[in-house]
Amino acid sequence: MDIGKLTSRAKALIDKRGGTGALKEDAAELKDIATGEGSLTDKAKRAADALKDPGAAGEDAPTREDPSARADAPTREDAPARERPPAP
Repeated sequence: MDIGKLTSRAKALIDKRGGTGALKEDAAELKDIATGEGSLTDKAKRAADALKDPGAAGEDAPTREDPSARADAPTREDAPARERPPAP
């Protein structure tokens, strides 16, 4: 077994799922599901659904704040060019 190859594959998978932040969010969401209400079958179904969307908050996890949704976030019109969000 080549440890270097295994390490690089693990890093690639973590990056593909959204990085270490998303990995931590997935772990927290799975913990909430495991310690929550319901039967083992229900928990397994919710966990499988939660893992389909990497790093995203499900119904059992706290939501992530969208920086562009903040009240003090610059709008496209009044922000300097370097701080403007990209046009849709």
